[in-house]
Amino acid sequence: MRTDSDIKRDVETELKWDPDIDATDIAVAVKSGVVTLTGFVRSYVHKYQAERDVKRVAGVAGVANDIEVRLPSGSERPDPEIARDAVAALKAELPYSSQNMKVVVKSGWVELEGSAEWNYQRTRAEEAVRRVKGIVGVRNLIVLKPSVAPSQIKSKIEEAFRRNAEIDANHITVEASGSEVILKGSVRSWAERQEAERAAWRAPGVTKVDNRIIISV
Repeated sequence: MRTDSDIKRDVETELKWDPDIDATDIAVAVKSGVVTLTGFVRSYVHKYQAERDVKRVAGVAGVANDIEVRLPSGSERPDPEIARDAVAALKAELPYSSQNMKVVVKSGWVELEGSAEWNYQRTRAEEAVRRVKGIVGVRNLIVLKPSVAPSQIKSKIEEAFRRNAEIDANHITVEASGSEVILKGSVRSWAERQEAERAAWRAPGVTKVDNRIIISV
């Protein structure tokens, strides 16, 4: 069992190791394996990347990302400009399914509304607008509305787990009720827990994944 001080040290080292972010103004606190990030960064991409870095560290059981985005002087952009670029990015990433999505921008915050048939479309929509210059945050409110009734979800997810070298399928159980999935069991790291959730989301017809997998190190 890793101590909070061990996790804190490794998280701070991981943040400093990442050449894509400036971790100078990021503070780290750890309690019972849950990491809280505070401070500020100069773009929303950096805030998101800091969270991804933390989740790679062994022993991390959860992350509270309270980092504030403070754009450098002169980098602020009017909401209409951000909205135009976000819409363009959305159409470029999802030329067909983006017609069911809408972008709303207020004070630099981008909200994605509408619907998608597959979770990967919902995820890629957020990834597309995340890179738009001048944003300070993204709220993904896109709902999943599969056009085909899900079938054999449980067996398809279990098969996907067995194929995935990053997942120990023997320690994870899958429960499915219609289009909603519950994952239980234990894994060795946050990364493995996330990979299991990603694999479950890839199954056709899934509209919700309740990830109850615990991390045991």
